[in-house]
Amino acid sequence: MDTTDIIKQLTAERDRIDAVIKLLSGSSTTKASPKGKRMPMSAAARKRIAAAQRKRWAAQNTGKTTPVKAAKKAAPAKKRRLSAAARKRIAAGQKKRWAAIKAAKKVVKAAPAKKVAKKAPAKKAVAAKKAAPKKAPAAKVKIAVPEKAATVSTEAAPA
Repeated sequence: MDTTDIIKQLTAERDRIDAVIKLLSGSSTTKASPKGKRMPMSAAARKRIAAAQRKRWAAQNTGKTTPVKAAKKAAPAKKRRLSAAARKRIAAGQKKRWAAIKAAKKVVKAAPAKKVAKKAPAKKAVAAKKAAPKKAPAAKVKIAVPEKAATVSTEAAPA
């Protein structure tokens, strides 16, 4: 079959399915309204909306608010600030903590300075190993495997 024939058959099938869906859903319109278009608004409606919005902006800018909004704005009171004495206490505590950390680092740096002398060079140890006699490997135990004839004869005997 040619691809154009297949496409024609598929579109015909789609049209039949769409018709059945329309019948079952009860919609008699052939085309749905496009999604991108908005309903037109009259000039009077636009004026009413603009006037209401101007009224809201004016109330917001002059401080006139509804009781609900006033309660929300009253909740955050003054910003809390630290006193000078509190700042000094915090700074002193932080300096004390950093001094302790620096002292701990100095102790850690001082400890590796007391290293033990290195061991003898590796060459001497290797030479000593070569001089030592090697141990004989453990003897492997071989299990005797009977020949085929022997296995055949043992199988035939119990039968």
